[in-house]
Amino acid sequence: MGSGKIAPHMSDPQADEPAPIPNDAAPPDEAALAWQRLLAEVAALPGLPGVYRYFDAQDQLLYVGKARNLKKRVSSYFHKDHGGTRIGHMVGRIRRLETTVVRSEAEALLLENNLIKTQHPRFNILFRDDKSYPYLKLVTHAYPRVAYFRGAVDRRHRYFGPYPSAWAVKEGIQLLQKVFRLRTCEDTVFNNRTRPCLLYQIHRCSGPCVQAISAEAYRQDVAHAVRFLEGHTQEVVDGLQAQMLDAAERLDFEAAAQLRDQIGALAKVLHQQAVDTDAERDTDILAVKVQGGRACVNLAMVRGGRHLGDRAYFPTHVEEAAAIGALDEGDETPDAAPGVDPEAASAGFPDDAAAEAPTAGAALTEAGVGAIETQVLEAFLAQHYIGSPCPPLLVCSHAVDRRLLAALGEQVGHRVLAQHQPREQRRAWLDMAVQGCELALARLLAEEGSQQARTRALVEVLDLAPEGMDAQLDGLRIECFDISHTAGEATQASCVVFEQHRMQPSQYRRFNIAGITGGDDYAAMRQVLTRRYAKLAEAAQQGQGRLPDLVLVDGGRGQVAMAREVFESLGLDLALIVGVEKGEGRKVGLEELVFADGREKIALGRDSAALMLIAQIRDEAHRFAITGMRAKRASVRTSGSRLEDIPGVGPKKRAKMLQRFGGVRGVAAASVDDLATVEGISRELAEEIFRALH
Repeated sequence: MGSGKIAPHMSDPQADEPAPIPNDAAPPDEAALAWQRLLAEVAALPGLPGVYRYFDAQDQLLYVGKARNLKKRVSSYFHKDHGGTRIGHMVGRIRRLETTVVRSEAEALLLENNLIKTQHPRFNILFRDDKSYPYLKLVTHAYPRVAYFRGAVDRRHRYFGPYPSAWAVKEGIQLLQKVFRLRTCEDTVFNNRTRPCLLYQIHRCSGPCVQAISAEAYRQDVAHAVRFLEGHTQEVVDGLQAQMLDAAERLDFEAAAQLRDQIGALAKVLHQQAVDTDAERDTDILAVKVQGGRACVNLAMVRGGRHLGDRAYFPTHVEEAAAIGALDEGDETPDAAPGVDPEAASAGFPDDAAAEAPTAGAALTEAGVGAIETQVLEAFLAQHYIGSPCPPLLVCSHAVDRRLLAALGEQVGHRVLAQHQPREQRRAWLDMAVQGCELALARLLAEEGSQQARTRALVEVLDLAPEGMDAQLDGLRIECFDISHTAGEATQASCVVFEQHRMQPSQYRRFNIAGITGGDDYAAMRQVLTRRYAKLAEAAQQGQGRLPDLVLVDGGRGQVAMAREVFESLGLDLALIVGVEKGEGRKVGLEELVFADGREKIALGRDSAALMLIAQIRDEAHRFAITGMRAKRASVRTSGSRLEDIPGVGPKKRAKMLQRFGGVRGVAAASVDDLATVEGISRELAEEIFRALH
């Protein structure tokens, strides 16, 4: 694998004429030079497999693509006139090109999707999900326990999964408790029990902590649980039935009755599950749906013949990537002619699978939805299974490229097959996944439509964008502030952000408020607004940075007046400030909006979509402030309770300080000079105490 800058030479005589220089915001000379430099680099590209990356003038990554032939693929972007399409929009922003030559298509696939996952390019289909999957863990011990687990696995223990959600793992643990009565308590609890816990009383644990079950019998239960999780359900049932008959022959009717109940519980579980007793292979079922400009991939997991549930993923950049990806597909067709391929046939592919590839130049609004759904599904497979376990069988709603399956198999170390026209039980699984996908996408579109309607209503009510309003909706940015404290202790201010029709938690900020009288909310609001907007105002005056379109403060005329003072001192537009004042009786739906620029306050009414959005943002700011305040308060109190851990502070000096300052909060708020006035506290010790508490 190699990479580097390639020296320019004469362009390919067989290539099309170079496309015209894109017309964008850069000066003509600079744009022309950049364009000619790019054409020279493209002409020097080798006809080898590799990965290419496009960057804009700010060195932001625009697009990552892979190619069997770098020269042919990249040339298609620069030697064609794409007009005002999405491809043309992207090409017009390209200022730099990087390529990496690889040894095979599999290497190109892995490198491409690793870059997509880590760099988040603007024009690639991107699945954002940083959460690892949970597992059911069987902890190695003389009496093994079952536990929920998420993270890096430890080879000393056994793991089953992955599961699609924490709920699925916890349901599995409850199942093992009901049927096999395995313990779930930590070892520290297990080692110190003198009598069985409540779980033993309700027949959810066999009580190994007090030897209510022998070690051999418990090992048998663990072995049965493992076989069950591995999918050998009939074998487990047969084994339990044999044990029950043996206990009955020995006239041990109590043990026989327990085994009978165990078999009954297991039979009930199996009846509720969709089980394929003929297939013990782990399987993932994937369904994709594109509608309304959004896409959804629903992933259902089958482990050991048991359907564990599903999980929906919603990628971004679908429209942009669909157009560009369609160009890539049209530019580079498979070597083999469409027809029956032995591997594809074994995976359940139809004879005309290749006909489903997108045509060149197709966009999301023009190409068949099926082609775009295939593209989304393949992007998910490539990104999702990098660094994650991939089962040997994938049941898909659409046919996928066999080259992708071969690359996945090379990545995970075993052959990966795919079916998209399954029968019998697998068909039932796929139908369930498709239905779940449709429901999840419909719910997302309904929620987004509702949010967009609320945003539009707020824009109309506050006259934020009277002209070209629809074009302003997506970029509307609202920041909301709230102050939280407990009787003046641990004062914190929160700032939450609403943009792109949704809350943006990654942009939330908390501010520790200091140097004010405890409980003075006005002073706290002055401090947080000054700290938030002083630098932004200075940057905005220089044409840099961006101020919000609306600033909400949780409060009435007093808080708005304080915000007005801050904005006037910073030279900011007072029309940005809106206070959310609680209505009569502080009832929800009776809030009124208070303006800093002299407008009369207004009441929107309970059914106002604009008020619903304002209340949503205000409540989120309140929640964020309260959680921060509670964490800070707990930190202060915990630190205060460790006064005796400070060298030189014993029980007597601690008691004197608490008596002198009226409690832990008073000690934490005291200055070094105040602490030094306590009998027995020297200046040096006072400084040490102050440092320890702050």
